[in-house]
Amino acid sequence: MLLAFSLQHSSAHAAESIEIVEAHLEDSTEGYRLAATYSFDLSRGLEDALTRGIPLYFTTEIEINKPRWYWFDAKEVSESQTIRISYNVLTRQYHAAITGRLQQSFATLDDALSMVRRPNRWVIADRNTLKVGQTYEVAVRMQLDVAQLPKPFQVHAMNSSDWRLSSNWKRFTYTAERQ
Repeated sequence: MLLAFSLQHSSAHAAESIEIVEAHLEDSTEGYRLAATYSFDLSRGLEDALTRGIPLYFTTEIEINKPRWYWFDAKEVSESQTIRISYNVLTRQYHAAITGRLQQSFATLDDALSMVRRPNRWVIADRNTLKVGQTYEVAVRMQLDVAQLPKPFQVHAMNSSDWRLSSNWKRFTYTAERQ
């Protein structure tokens, strides 16, 4: 019985957090891109909600600040990207969609979640936003965005630990460069 309790407790704790395995910025011809990898598992309650037709929204936020010694830091970039995971009961397929850009269908939940765990590198700032040679402080986080759920589920999500899935802010410095 103690073993069952410890396994249940450890799986519940694991479902409450998203780990940012890797995050860095890359310079490209389109602008600066965020490359990130996340690690997490859905709780049984989230999986059940998804298979019953409730879409899940995962939002990645990034902030880039320029440190200043004489005043508050200057916020150069503040962007977010949301990936929606849904399940179609009739076709028995999972769908993953990046808001306004890409939509794909998958046979399994794990395949659909791979799009969330390893999202495409997205342009977070154009080439003129950051000054070459300047060092910036970057902060990245991901969370299950309960604000985009249908209203009845928002109330339930606020009272249930199953729906609290987020990472801490991952902070690093980046010196702007040109390709």
